[in-house]
Amino acid sequence: MGFSSKASNRGEEIQHRSIPSPKPVSSLTIDPGGRLCYVYHEFSFPGFYLHMVPMISLRLDYKKVHRDLVRFIRGEVHKAGFERAVLGLSGGVDSSLSAFLTAGALGNGNVFGINMPYRESSTLGVQHAQQVAKQLNIQFLSIEITPMIDMYVQSFPDADPVRKGNKMARERMSILYDQSARFSALVVGSSNKTEILLGYGTIYGDMACAINPLGDLYKTQVWDLAREVGVPEEIIEKAPTADLWRGQTDEAELGLSYHEVDRLLNLMIDNGLGLEDLVSEGFTEDFIRKVAIRIRSSEFKRRMPVVGKIPQQGKGGSFRGR
Repeated sequence: MGFSSKASNRGEEIQHRSIPSPKPVSSLTIDPGGRLCYVYHEFSFPGFYLHMVPMISLRLDYKKVHRDLVRFIRGEVHKAGFERAVLGLSGGVDSSLSAFLTAGALGNGNVFGINMPYRESSTLGVQHAQQVAKQLNIQFLSIEITPMIDMYVQSFPDADPVRKGNKMARERMSILYDQSARFSALVVGSSNKTEILLGYGTIYGDMACAINPLGDLYKTQVWDLAREVGVPEEIIEKAPTADLWRGQTDEAELGLSYHEVDRLLNLMIDNGLGLEDLVSEGFTEDFIRKVAIRIRSSEFKRRMPVVGKIPQQGKGGSFRGR
């Protein structure tokens, strides 16, 4: 079963294809092994066959996830020929979790947490960044970005908060990559799966990195893993914010609850449920289409730049531009 809609401001067709599920469709059930399954019917002469497809759950074995991600960071950093890592440490739960995982993988002396406040940044965020760095005993730097941002924005007084916020995100990533050269280190990212799928991030800003240990974790899973590894509870419990302007919060800007959208993304993306099945799970069509449009319209952020291939130059080589 699939669905499509028109993005009114883009003229693009949004499509989502799910697993085969001819009528009649059942709901969820438990298989003999105790796994939650999505049930559908395949009709074939002289009867029909009942199929049970195991559901991919939001619930994870967080002790295993912790071990796997520590191993991932260590392996990727060493494979690239490095021993150290730098990361932006804002004091939020995502960057704090990345710091905990990276320190566990490389050792606290090989991790540089860099806080890059703007004059309007939350003082609580700065305090939480310092708290995490002290708890992990990693190296900590604070680099103020106010002079660079204000000098640029003065030349473009019409810049709205989104443009200014994107400039701040890219300025911070520029600093991280310069510091990575200074310390001979790789940049570790902290964008989670929810943000990536919804396009809630700045391309070549906070979405840029050499490796990203959180990219396959939804926001609600980040919260759970953060508790598992020992991130301070006050950091986990505070309202998520990119801290790009005063009073900004993720959920208010997105117009979505992380708990609600994570459940939808899990069913839509991981389990392949179509529109009718998602509605039967309690979501409204408007909400489903809103999320689908965000995913489709932000696809360009999730891929490498597409290279225009010259036919006569493309033979015999292994390089692929797309």
